[in-house]
Amino acid sequence: MPTATVRTRVTVPLRFADGYTVTADVVTFHGLADGAEHLAIVLGDPGVGTPLVRMHSECLTGDVFGSARCDCGPQLREAVQRIDNTGGVLLYLRQEGRGIGLYAKLDAYALQDAGFDTYQANLALGLPEDARDYTAAAQMLTALGINELNLLTNNPDKVRQLRDLGITVAATVPTGVHATASNLRYLQTKIEHTHHTMALAG
Repeated sequence: MPTATVRTRVTVPLRFADGYTVTADVVTFHGLADGAEHLAIVLGDPGVGTPLVRMHSECLTGDVFGSARCDCGPQLREAVQRIDNTGGVLLYLRQEGRGIGLYAKLDAYALQDAGFDTYQANLALGLPEDARDYTAAAQMLTALGINELNLLTNNPDKVRQLRDLGITVAATVPTGVHATASNLRYLQTKIEHTHHTMALAG
């Protein structure tokens, strides 16, 4: 795995739509494997104990506009507070639509409206079910001096990829369940198809 280095580190006060505020250090990098502008958002004191890390894939519709078709916005809000409480890092990864891009994600939404599930829609567009590669994430963690962590995720593929890249995942910490009438089918598909660890109310 090629080495990445810290490019800049700047303190940014964050404020969420519900009024929650926190101060974070936002870190940029040189030498990331995919050349994308990923960010590390350092919260609390990650040097105390095993840091809690969330790898959050960018979701413009959910993170910014509050789309109820997914659980991305609520997961981002939850992760920032939980990481700040314990100390750690949120990696904000520019991997819109599980790596297929914003326009393709919206094309997939149109197919979902026609009856496809989220994975079938990607395949129908000739795209991978999940195109995300976490090499850059591992590079970012290494550049920050983090080689062992607790990973805030429901996705077993994130755990597998990080371990394959030489990062020790000491524990997997599930996120909360942010189910709505609009995203219930989406969440159920993730549980059934890619074995995400979420317990939906029966």
